[in-house]
Amino acid sequence: MVSLTELQVDRWPVRKPLSRGEADALTREIMVLKKQLNAVVLAHNYQVPEIQEVADFVGDSLGLSQQAASTDADVIVFCGVHFMAETAKILNPGKIVVLPDKDAGCSLEESCPAEKLRALQQTNPNFYTVTYINCSAGVKALSDVICTSGNAVKIVNACPPERDLLFVPDENLGAWVTEQTGRPMTLWRGNCYAHVEFQRESLLLVTRQFPEAKVVVHPESLREVRDLADMVCSTEKMITYCKTNAARQFVVVTESGIIHRMQKECPGKEFICAPSVDVMRAPTDPCRCSECKFMKMNTLAKVRDCMKNLAPRLELPSELIARARLPIDRMLEISARPG
Repeated sequence: MVSLTELQVDRWPVRKPLSRGEADALTREIMVLKKQLNAVVLAHNYQVPEIQEVADFVGDSLGLSQQAASTDADVIVFCGVHFMAETAKILNPGKIVVLPDKDAGCSLEESCPAEKLRALQQTNPNFYTVTYINCSAGVKALSDVICTSGNAVKIVNACPPERDLLFVPDENLGAWVTEQTGRPMTLWRGNCYAHVEFQRESLLLVTRQFPEAKVVVHPESLREVRDLADMVCSTEKMITYCKTNAARQFVVVTESGIIHRMQKECPGKEFICAPSVDVMRAPTDPCRCSECKFMKMNTLAKVRDCMKNLAPRLELPSELIARARLPIDRMLEISARPG
């Protein structure tokens, strides 16, 4: 399934880097605003380095929302994409949630509108809907249980054996979970546009250039790419794997923003971005690696502005928050079980 956003994404302008002076001035403003607002700044692993550096927490979407819930902050500044800010609001309904750019979306979220999911569910009353957290609050509210890329295998293994599983919205993550669990599932035809740009032949070129490097791949990638991996895992587990593995070089097959955190947490190791275009077909194209254009819509200036204005603000109806919270709580309960 190809969304309109996927078709338009490459037309967006290239982000211009800030000068050191500009970045320092914005950083100082943000630090002052944090204290004035009693705010916590959350940055997804795919954010630009200067945003990661002003954040109180850097990580994946669910973990960040949980971190915010553990603080006494009055304001949550979520530097990520729209569905992540929604998740933060669901878990922190009494707090103000702002995001730097309200138009920072997600091809996965757009691939699965709530009304289309509801229509598919009605075709099979035995469906048990397992939903990847990369979706709208409306889709969460229609789900039986939420999962992340880090806990999806455990969640699916815990699903009622008598039910027909429907996995939405990422078909590649769903296919990988089926491989791991042996549990057949109906897969929604959605994908992350940034991860499906990775291709087998271009990755092979990199691994031939760095034969000693370990290859770590996000499960949103195509199977032809996952099959080349030494480790398939979530972004947080990528960090742990690179920290604990004895290898000194790693080919990283996910959005390139994570390299900044990897370099900080794994000093002395080298990280190579996998190319996001098929270099076999376009060998003269420069490799910009894989940048999610939605993630990169956020800038340090927009972080400052959303804090000054307390806008764009994320608001959700209380009844939607209550319904969307149920499958998240079910996931957290399953995740907490031993084993």
